[in-house]
Amino acid sequence: MKAFMDKDFLLDTDTAKKLYANYADMTKIPVLDYHCHINPQEIWEDRQFENIAQVWLEGDHYKWRQMRTNGVDEKYITGDATDREKFQKWAETMPKLIGNPLYHWSHLELRYYFGFQGNLNGDTAEEVWNLCNEKLQSKDFTVRNLIRKSNVQLICTTDDPVDSLEYHQKIKADETFEVQVLPAWRPDKAMNIEKPDFSDYIKKLSDASGIAVTDFASLKDALNNRLDFFAENGCCVSDHALEYVMHVPADDAQIDAILKKALAGETTSVLENLQYKTAFMLAMAKQYAKRGWVMQLHYGCKRDNNALMYEKLGPDTGFDCINNYAPSAQLADFLNALSATDEVPKTIIYSLNPNDDEAIGTIIGCFQGGGVRNKIQQGSAWWFNDHYTGMTKQMKSLANLSVLGNFVGMLTDSRSFLSYTRHDYFRRILCQMVGAWVENGEYPDDEKLLGEIVKGISFNNAVEYFGFDLKTV
Repeated sequence: MKAFMDKDFLLDTDTAKKLYANYADMTKIPVLDYHCHINPQEIWEDRQFENIAQVWLEGDHYKWRQMRTNGVDEKYITGDATDREKFQKWAETMPKLIGNPLYHWSHLELRYYFGFQGNLNGDTAEEVWNLCNEKLQSKDFTVRNLIRKSNVQLICTTDDPVDSLEYHQKIKADETFEVQVLPAWRPDKAMNIEKPDFSDYIKKLSDASGIAVTDFASLKDALNNRLDFFAENGCCVSDHALEYVMHVPADDAQIDAILKKALAGETTSVLENLQYKTAFMLAMAKQYAKRGWVMQLHYGCKRDNNALMYEKLGPDTGFDCINNYAPSAQLADFLNALSATDEVPKTIIYSLNPNDDEAIGTIIGCFQGGGVRNKIQQGSAWWFNDHYTGMTKQMKSLANLSVLGNFVGMLTDSRSFLSYTRHDYFRRILCQMVGAWVENGEYPDDEKLLGEIVKGISFNNAVEYFGFDLKTV
């Protein structure tokens, strides 16, 4: 019997262990986090957390969902209970999470950052609370030093077009912090024409850009102005949260009429929304192609399903689910519309529905080229899928239908400064999968080739694909 989460955690074969130790270990192969939701202000201010509950439970809807499922009262999740009480309820939930990635992630964090080798439960909660909190008081555990401990070289945050990017600018000017923190362009609010605050947001965009938005042409001008500003601040990555990738084309006059209707506060129809969003996404994609940016498309989520809890807590609080409606034909038609004018940007496609893996794998093969290795990528297993089964399924599908060796690998997609161990989790799963293929005679036992593949997926491929100012390893 293997010891609980020992140094060979998830690694069963000699080949897997060798690949992990030499080509994937986070202490040797750095982390590139090209998509996350951490707050750049906290990096600039070098926040120091008071206790482990602040690190673990503030805004972590992954944990909140499981605490609710375990019967924990909302008082101890998002309510007015003390941090110590909330931590206790999480600790009591942990033993029930057998097979859940949160069980592994939490213990990886306790081992990697705090040196705790036991297991967290209701009885050990006090020991863990005291151990973690004592270390969190040290200057070695400020936000910047947690990033350093994680061997992170570059972080892309998630930023709205109207954001000032002041904290990115301050971090860049600070010579005492060597990690690059770059903005990533997230223009969802300018796309979501059906939202009741759409016209108010467009006024903010007009103010930020200095361009009055009155029609679709002026909207594009305003967005291009902000794209220039983001580019000046090191941005080369976009991200879009879509229900699905739609393609419902309309002519310029129709799009102008739809936008003017929304700006006047009138309700737009479902068809009009799709037509506007199609035009919006095509316009953005063409800009990314022109600028050499990477476009990330995240889709397949139905958000804020519990209306009562949404009214109490707002968005991103643990009430989202997989949406199984994502017509692959429209995704293909969207990319084809860009291909017709040779304006397909580098693109990473993520679906929250694992049943979409094979559709994505076949679609991306239709639009490769331009001398770029895997110009169109399938993104890593996302959100509800970033567990052992989901990661393995996604990578095996990608291997079956595309070129796994060019995969840009893992991201955190997280709001936590301790979540970089998710890269370790991913890398162990990668090495276990590749090691099994080798030991089963499905790929040669050539350490040079295997090492390049594992280092590539862990770090190097992303450096080259995004064009970041980093050295490969």
